[in-house]
Amino acid sequence: MRSQLSICSFLPTESFIDTLDRLLDGDRYAVTHFQSRSPFLEFVEKHERNIDCLILQNDSSLCLVTDRLGRDNKFLPAVILQPTELSSSDSNPISYHKAEVRLSEVRLESIGETIDGAIAQFLSLSPTERSIAPVSDSSEPTRAYSTSLSRQQQRLAQKLKERLGYLGVYYKRNPKLYLRNQDPSERQILIDQLKSAYREIILNYFSNTSELNQKIDEFVNLAFFADISVTYVVEIHMELIDNFATQLKLEGRNEEILLDYRLTLIDIIAHLCEMYRRSIPRES
Repeated sequence: MRSQLSICSFLPTESFIDTLDRLLDGDRYAVTHFQSRSPFLEFVEKHERNIDCLILQNDSSLCLVTDRLGRDNKFLPAVILQPTELSSSDSNPISYHKAEVRLSEVRLESIGETIDGAIAQFLSLSPTERSIAPVSDSSEPTRAYSTSLSRQQQRLAQKLKERLGYLGVYYKRNPKLYLRNQDPSERQILIDQLKSAYREIILNYFSNTSELNQKIDEFVNLAFFADISVTYVVEIHMELIDNFATQLKLEGRNEEILLDYRLTLIDIIAHLCEMYRRSIPRES
């Protein structure tokens, strides 16, 4: 039997809970409901890695919930329920992140398809795309956001692929977020992130650190959703190795050790090619 999707809801209105319990089949979904803000946030804090999608009611406390999630860098697929009495003009169209999906109360019967759509959009959200506002001038929130988002995307993609049997539909990407389609400032931010992430992999590649696989996954995820080519990865590698070679020469050290890092490039390319292979839908 397929594993269930783990859903966590924040629904102050009890009628929403009753309706969703009826609509979300227990064979496919494992749902945990909360009506109070603090218990909900505590649950997300403890079980973030196991949650596949959030369902949030758009009421007066939603901003407090999403602000806290944003500050704590807790990013997950999200469906936001719009009560009938709440018009679209009464709410900010982006309260959590740009991949959130809004669903009117009168269309609750389509909650299953909406959850699927929220997951698909979340997986196509670029780690370089700013989603939470406002932030401080420091670059640290941006780095923390990108790291958290990439980690969650990778975890969820792996679960959908290996445990739930979903096909390439969940690897659909937004062409607007491709490197070649971004404006110059966004493109430079992404390039800097790719180079920084690759440098971290190089520096830790032979250190047997437990975080290495995570760093590789985050780099590959970032490259995949930006539609980075293998050739461009090679360029990043060669530029970095050339910089290291120059530094070693200045220090009077042998640069032949850098040849070993061809293994790093092979490893990264293998991971990225596998990601692209999985993104091709299987023939029915």
